[in-house]
Amino acid sequence: MISTLFYLALAPSSAAIVAAPTPEKYVAEIAAWRTAREERLRADGGWLTVAGLTWLEQGRNRFGSDLGNQIVLPRSAPAHAGWITFAGTEATLQVAPGVDATIDEQKVRESLLHADTTGAHEVVVLGSLRFHLIERGGRYGIRVVDLQSSVRANFAGLKWYPVREEFRIDARFVPHENQRTIDIVNVIGQVTQRENPGYAEFEIAGHTVALEALSDGAELFFIFRDETSTRDTYGAGRFLYAAPPANGHVVLDFNRAYSPPCAYTAYATCPLPPRANWLDISIEAGEKDPKLH
Repeated sequence: MISTLFYLALAPSSAAIVAAPTPEKYVAEIAAWRTAREERLRADGGWLTVAGLTWLEQGRNRFGSDLGNQIVLPRSAPAHAGWITFAGTEATLQVAPGVDATIDEQKVRESLLHADTTGAHEVVVLGSLRFHLIERGGRYGIRVVDLQSSVRANFAGLKWYPVREEFRIDARFVPHENQRTIDIVNVIGQVTQRENPGYAEFEIAGHTVALEALSDGAELFFIFRDETSTRDTYGAGRFLYAAPPANGHVVLDFNRAYSPPCAYTAYATCPLPPRANWLDISIEAGEKDPKLH
């Protein structure tokens, strides 16, 4: 980690940063976006309800609340609720006799499970619990959601830096000449290649900063860390989305920078920022780490 701290000046020194006072409309827009962000976290199935992730082993994987199961569910589940037989890349659910489980509100005894990456995966409902098959880099696992999660019940709310319009930055977008990918490592050590169309470049307090962009549908996606990481913001970095570049420019609104799911649950597989996006400046904007505040 870069150790030299550099704090942003209150008066920006670059013409690329809008230094006008923050308009009421802009503050309201960011406030609404932040409220929606927290509502998504708190919602049924939001990251505050994610309560488990177990990678499947070939063969029979028993599930239930008993600690002897391969897939250990929260205590509200029956001790032995069934098993998932994993063969090759195919997962088949079998529910134990006397256990009530549903898929699409229909009682189920046996069902093939499709991974979330297929676009049409089955969600198994077991009381207040939900679980489904995920696939990450050829690895298959069961992710569990608990609607009665104590994490959600005890969540004190998101913490943010004050909205400052100078952190809504008009950056120059520099496309890479040839089609290019970049290796992105996730928190469990898997490496994926992501399309890397170019980078955003801007000046802040006399320093030139560049952030490599990833393609994500119609938007650009930035994963970055800066000198606020571990001090104020989540240590592994933050996420930021931006609209596609127009006329060689892209707007980076760091007031909308937010923590990855791993800030809220140990059962996510978050991508980490590429080394090129480790910044030796402090971007004191966006979401703070709730565990530090």
